[in-house]
Formats: sequence, C-alpha cells, structure tokens
Amino acid sequence: MRIVVLVIIILFEFLIGTSEAQLKIGFYNQVCPNAESVVTDIVRDAAKSDHRVPAFLLRLHFHDCFVEGCDGSILIDNGTTSEKGAFGHQGVQGYEITENAKTKLETVCPGVVSCADIVAMAARDAVAFSQGPIYQVETGRKDGLVSNMDLADRMPDVRDSIEVLIQKFIEKGLNDKDLVILSAAHTIGSTACFFMEDRLYNFASSGGPDPSINPRWMPEPSSACPKNGDVNARLPIDHGSEDTFDIQVLENIRNGFAVLQSDAKLMDDPTTRAIVDSYFGVLAPLTGPSFEEDFVTSIVRMGRIGVKTGSSGNIRRVCKSFN
Repeated sequence: MRIVVLVIIILFEFLIGTSEAQLKIGFYNQVCPNAESVVTDIVRDAAKSDHRVPAFLLRLHFHDCFVEGCDGSILIDNGTTSEKGAFGHQGVQGYEITENAKTKLETVCPGVVSCADIVAMAARDAVAFSQGPIYQVETGRKDGLVSNMDLADRMPDVRDSIEVLIQKFIEKGLNDKDLVILSAAHTIGSTACFFMEDRLYNFASSGGPDPSINPRWMPEPSSACPKNGDVNARLPIDHGSEDTFDIQVLENIRNGFAVLQSDAKLMDDPTTRAIVDSYFGVLAPLTGPSFEEDFVTSIVRMGRIGVKTGSSGNIRRVCKSFN
C-alpha cells in the first residue's frame, strides 16, 4: 500500500512540477510593475474596514486550489452550476475584494493580471496583515475555463476522518505535514456553530459531546453555541487568538480546544500528531521546526496545484465571468 501511495505522490509531484514551469516570483515585474502593490493596497483597505477580511482571503485561496487547481474557478458566477455554490464552499467570502483588485488592475494593465494570481497574492497579504510570515508569491497563473459545483466533491470536509483527509491531500500532491500546516491556517477567522453543534451535543449520534473536547474548555463553545441555538452564530476557530496568525491554534488542538472536528482529528493519527507535537518539545524553540517557515513552504506548494499556464487558460476581464 505504501508503494502505491508513493507512486501517487511521485506522479502528482511530476504533474505539479510540469504545471508550475512558468510560475515565478516577479512574473509581472516588466509587464505590470505595480500589480502586486495594487493588490496589497486593496487588501489593506478592506482589512482596515473589516477585521475578518484576512481570514476570508486565506480561505478563498485554499478553496480555489483544492478543486480545479489554483485557477480562479471558484470566483465564477454562472448560475446554479457555479462551483462557488458547492456545499464544500459554503461560507467562503472575499469575492468582492478580488473583483475590486481586478477592476483596479484592468485600468492599470488591462488583460495582463489573472484572477488566479490575485487570489494567491491577496492570501499572502492576508497572512502579512495578520502578523504572520511575509513571503513572496510565485505568479504567472492563467484563469481556468471551467467552473462547476460537481467538481468540488473532493473538498476536505470538517467531518472527514483523518484517513480521508490524508488521502485528499495526497490526491493534490500534498503530504501529511502540509495537512497539519494548512489546517493551522485556522489560526485566523471564525466558524458557524453549525460546524460544531454535533461535536457539542450529539457526537457520532451519541447524544453527548465529542470526547476529544477538553472538559475545561467546554463552557466556552457551549456558551457561544447553546443547544438548539442559532446555528449561524459564530465563534473563533483559534481560541484566544482569532485575529493573529500564530502557532496558538496548534497548541489548542493539542490541548483539546479544537473547534473544528477536522482539526481535532490531527491528533488521531501517529504521524500528524507527531508533526503537531514537534513544534512544542522542550528544545523546539532552539532546535525544532519553524511554524512560520513551514507554513510558507506549504502554502507555496499549495499555490502550485493544478495551475493553468500557456494555452490551458486565459486572463479574464472580470473575475466572476468567463471571457
């Protein structure tokens, strides 16, 4: 079985390596020198008006990449079949910010900057404006030519087992460490009580709470999401650090304070649990891995999934519509 998995990983690495051949840092330096600063300014202004914006944009990037690849397919609004209408994308926001950036860029460099690249650059800025690591984004993506909700049926889901989550990441050429680190992107933002209701009051149809929830923490989510309460009410995903990009979310997961079931599941597998624990050993501050550096590695890898380059895509004039 491990041989089969290894073959799959090698195959995806080859496909990703082929598709990323035309991606590079500074792709727009000559053809649209202000492209990245335009996106940064739009994101900064939006984040000043709404502290939730960074979380919206980081999640938007993830959801875009995990369907047809990082090609802006989630941005398309083509009626009842739109990918953005898929169950796995419910609650995704930030579309208007991407569109605002595209509108501005079309006045500066018409027909040059792809919506897919805007999504990736906006996610980078979202992390930076949340006190997270500053990193450079590879650009040069084209926008995809397909958007259909039926293609989103393999999105990672909060109710997936750890085995299913690992497999879904393998299918995208990502490994166990990427799963842990990209799950830690939940360090910013909130979620609806809908996604925690069963864990609090009827886990696995037991009529009781998920045993992985630390009893000491139970009063907090129970208060935010009372039984038979408003399922659309929201609570921070990262207990105690909602708006700051930091490692607190992984410490919460270790301590039984995980809000999302998929995050709690990271402790169910020996490999993913060991990865989480590696950031908190006695010598971790001196000799352990760097959460910030590992996040940059993983999100850059994610940004290469299924990218369209050359004739496999185009540059949309409007992000929500095909040309």
